[in-house]
Amino acid sequence: MSDLSPASPSRAVVIGAGPAGLMAAEALAQRGLAVEVYDAMPSVGRKFLLAGVGGMNITHSEPYPQFVARYAERQGEVEGLLRDFDATALRQWIHGLGIDTFVGTSGRVFPTDMKAAPLLRAWLKRLRDSGVVIHTRHRWLGWNADGSLRIAYPQGELQVQADAVVLALGGASWARLGSDGAWQPLLQDRAVDISPLRPSNCGFEVQGWSALLKDKFAGAPLKNIALSVPGQAPRKGEFILTAQGLEGSLVYAWSAPLREAIARDGQATLLLDLLPDKPVDKIAQALAKPRGSRSMAKHLHSQLNIDGAKAGLLRELTDQATFADAAALARAIKALPITLVRTRPLDEAISSAGGVRFEGLDEGLMVKGLPGVFCAGEMLDWEAPTGGYLLTACFASGLRAGRAAADWLARPS
Repeated sequence: MSDLSPASPSRAVVIGAGPAGLMAAEALAQRGLAVEVYDAMPSVGRKFLLAGVGGMNITHSEPYPQFVARYAERQGEVEGLLRDFDATALRQWIHGLGIDTFVGTSGRVFPTDMKAAPLLRAWLKRLRDSGVVIHTRHRWLGWNADGSLRIAYPQGELQVQADAVVLALGGASWARLGSDGAWQPLLQDRAVDISPLRPSNCGFEVQGWSALLKDKFAGAPLKNIALSVPGQAPRKGEFILTAQGLEGSLVYAWSAPLREAIARDGQATLLLDLLPDKPVDKIAQALAKPRGSRSMAKHLHSQLNIDGAKAGLLRELTDQATFADAAALARAIKALPITLVRTRPLDEAISSAGGVRFEGLDEGLMVKGLPGVFCAGEMLDWEAPTGGYLLTACFASGLRAGRAAADWLARPS
């Protein structure tokens, strides 16, 4: 870091132009600081825009205690950030950009047009009007010996002097959109405490489906079901069968405990309830009805409406004796164990767990061993399910880092 010079205005640099980085830039600009943003991609907010495909879920409307609980082991740290900028504040901020929002039936919050691009355009205009300068195709490579930033761009390499730096470089999922985790060795070389990046909100693989199940049902959704891990209450929703295993929103919701179980035990068990609204005794009664010459598969269809991918998976995961015994089959329908052996690759995950540990940061998200360097967004060591929680914490951490960087620059010499 360069020393502050009273003869020239303080210069703030933000590395990364996703939601956290842009929010940090806005907070700095609001304090009258000269702000430059550098991003390696040809355009900004690429992962943000992808998240908006099919509906821009910006945050969630559930009560605050349930909202903060979504951050699990890092609830305390993230709640501290949300005190400055929670889901309500985020909605008000969006409204200030001229974008209305609404709450969907699931409690998720969306812009009224469901799109990310108009929101991003309005935000970028406001940032540029406030003097923020954004450089695309500029990749951060670390620091020079004199403390200046190394920035690679198409014509070569820049040496950028900055009085404060906010790093908002994302995790390591969807590398093609800019979050490639390349910052890890750069910070590890400076003794920054980093938890290894791992897949979050990800799909999982089984040891191997049968050729029949893969050929007939890979890509098929299973709806109106429930999933649980042993000892936890089930959650209702849907998921998708893949050629390798399972993916989809309901699987993503269990990704943290499943991932940790695989790391600890080499495998994890997911319990599938094919009929969450029907008790096991009623299922057993239906199956015990005379079926005459009909096969059990046809009996399942006529009595319980279990067919297609549900029936295929049930047959895949039960032995012949269970399938022929009404009471045993009823129990299997309510708690069908699926053994998962690995996550899908990190680059396929919606988000990543791990990152710069909060223990190595102060309350303003400044790295304790690197004065004037702040971190924000998904590169921090936290995770959350989909549903708007990821974006909300990214915005909140960007705001905290930007304000703290401005305070740092305003401190007495």
